[in-house]
Amino acid sequence: MMTQAQGVIAAKVNSQTVARPKLEQLIEEKANTTKNLSTENFSFQTLAEATKTILHHAFWLAEQQQKLSLKEYKKLLSEQGWKGEEKRYLKIAVAFGKFSPQDLAQVEPRTIYQLAENSNKYQQVIDKLLDLSAITQEAVRSLAKKQRTFKEPRTEKPSIWRRLKNGGRYCQIPPIHETSECTGVTLQKMIDEEGLSAQQIVAEAIALRQAYKKGQLVVVEETK
Repeated sequence: MMTQAQGVIAAKVNSQTVARPKLEQLIEEKANTTKNLSTENFSFQTLAEATKTILHHAFWLAEQQQKLSLKEYKKLLSEQGWKGEEKRYLKIAVAFGKFSPQDLAQVEPRTIYQLAENSNKYQQVIDKLLDLSAITQEAVRSLAKKQRTFKEPRTEKPSIWRRLKNGGRYCQIPPIHETSECTGVTLQKMIDEEGLSAQQIVAEAIALRQAYKKGQLVVVEETK
């Protein structure tokens, strides 16, 4: 026997239900309709039905995209007021194509959207859900947390290049920290005695080192 609560939320997704300009509006209406009938169990049941409605619609929309011609598909979206709204649901269909709506009924709607819209980031989480006997909101949250915890630190290649507003670039040598301050003292002495800029001296030093590495310079021992 269908209860009053079930009667409110039992409608299947079809070409009539997508006539809404926003699926979120349909979900909100279901929640508002049930406020006066609220109990804890009924509230969670309503949320589960909302999640299943989202997934049913996503799978149905993906099916229409496959079987209709591009012109027919665009016409469907236009007639139902869904042009531009369909992309996030197609992402859901792709991300959760290996699941049934019932499998994910205990996951709240916002999490479904989040995982689907960031599927590259959460692909490992989605894959691990296949191994669970029961997929719950807590399980999804736990897997996502573990992925953030064990994420390998990103290592960036050091670069001396800096960009100018006009699109050009310049090199900037990072600060040199030495206890003896030998490099800084020597460079300053060269600047003072030779009247050269730090940039000129560094350029000459690099040119000499490069020549030495190529075998164009040799060390000659002073003879007595």
